[in-house]
Amino acid sequence: MEKPKKKYKSKWRHQYRMVVLNDDTFEERFSLKLNRINVFVVTVVSAVILIALTTIFIAYTPVRELIPGYSSSELRNQTAVLMQETDSLKQKLALNEQQYQRIKMVLSGDITTEEYARIDSVAQVETSLSMDDFAPSREDSLLREEVAREDKYNFIEGAKARTNFVFFKPLKGSISNGFSVKEKHFAVDVTAATNTPVKAAAAGTVVFSGWTAETGYTILLEHAYGLITVYKHCGTLTKNQNDQVLAGEVIASVGNTGELTNGPHLHFELWSDGYPLDPTNFINFE
Repeated sequence: MEKPKKKYKSKWRHQYRMVVLNDDTFEERFSLKLNRINVFVVTVVSAVILIALTTIFIAYTPVRELIPGYSSSELRNQTAVLMQETDSLKQKLALNEQQYQRIKMVLSGDITTEEYARIDSVAQVETSLSMDDFAPSREDSLLREEVAREDKYNFIEGAKARTNFVFFKPLKGSISNGFSVKEKHFAVDVTAATNTPVKAAAAGTVVFSGWTAETGYTILLEHAYGLITVYKHCGTLTKNQNDQVLAGEVIASVGNTGELTNGPHLHFELWSDGYPLDPTNFINFE
């Protein structure tokens, strides 16, 4: 039993010579003594070195990004930024869609009586609180001054700011057709002479300025706090879409355009968050 083991061990120690010869002259160019142990060790060490170099190359070079399931920190940061931008765009798109639907509702006048009653009741309460008492008492004045001082640097706009929103009279005239929920006439018709200047009820942005078959020349302004004013049956328009206007600035003139008109007048509408309000609760046209 000992002889086969010795014979097997001796095979690993047998010396071999690797010689490189010139094929034409048989001149020896290179020679190397080898045995099985040396070849095995060199092979294992070479494999380990090759694996280590490959691992380092993949871990510290951009090649690693080509491996499925592996992402760099820079790529993750870019992904996070893109996700935030996508969420921001989704929010803007949702707001634009809400604005579009609101403007569409304003132009079409498609609203139910129940929806109007809920908003108009709130508006009437706000009006009674903010407009009926034009001569506040001394105690009320002192309280308002104290609240104003406390809220001087408060940038959160709430119901108080909205309640104190003041409208400019678009034009002076008599009301020929008032606000009526039953008749779905969510506006007041103010009669005036043709070409009488029509002024903006408040500062805002022109979101629509053009012609419709039923209402003729129509202009629509969007103001702060979700308020929208609409001016229909105008003779001419002096502002275009996306123009910025100031309160009291001339935006149109009285006319008799469109199918749903029977004389020179201004069809004026006031909307809050997509629901109509009675303009006479806020503006005295006479």
